[in-house]
Amino acid sequence: MKKGRVSLRFVTGIIIFYLISFTVTSQETKPFNYSDPESWLLGYFQHDDLLSSPHKAWYNSGFDSYTFDSDVFMKLSGLSYDDVTITIVLGTWCPDSRRELPRFLKIMQSWGITEEQITLVGVDSYKVAPIENYDKLNIERVPTFIIYKNKIEAGRIIEYPKTSLEQDMVNILTEKE
Repeated sequence: MKKGRVSLRFVTGIIIFYLISFTVTSQETKPFNYSDPESWLLGYFQHDDLLSSPHKAWYNSGFDSYTFDSDVFMKLSGLSYDDVTITIVLGTWCPDSRRELPRFLKIMQSWGITEEQITLVGVDSYKVAPIENYDKLNIERVPTFIIYKNKIEAGRIIEYPKTSLEQDMVNILTEKE
């Protein structure tokens, strides 16, 4: 009889353990709601802001998974970047921005562009940023990558590249040479 009680306790314990385990693992993790304005990066922000939650998940995934065209990158790497600056206007709520920004920054980092050469500007869903003279940027869609050479706008990549980010950069920087 004593042996039966031990077995019953043992079996009951195992059943409770499995029920608890099943309940914990069956709870679905809700995807992050990027349309929540509380999570948006607005105005000027730093690259490091992308490396903290909730942005680091999409940023790191996009950065790590992107493989650029090495032949085109060789053309880009042959160009001087000393006089190049870039303003990137994006919405962290925008799927296009979350797709293109990590890819673009990976290319720029590999090319040698420094964080000081890149200005990041976050906008709300109306594509407005709380910064001085924002209207002069003439932003209609995001992301918008504005490439400057010698402080003069050389070109833009708007929403998505025409060919690829790296090829579009080569085209913009060699267009008037």
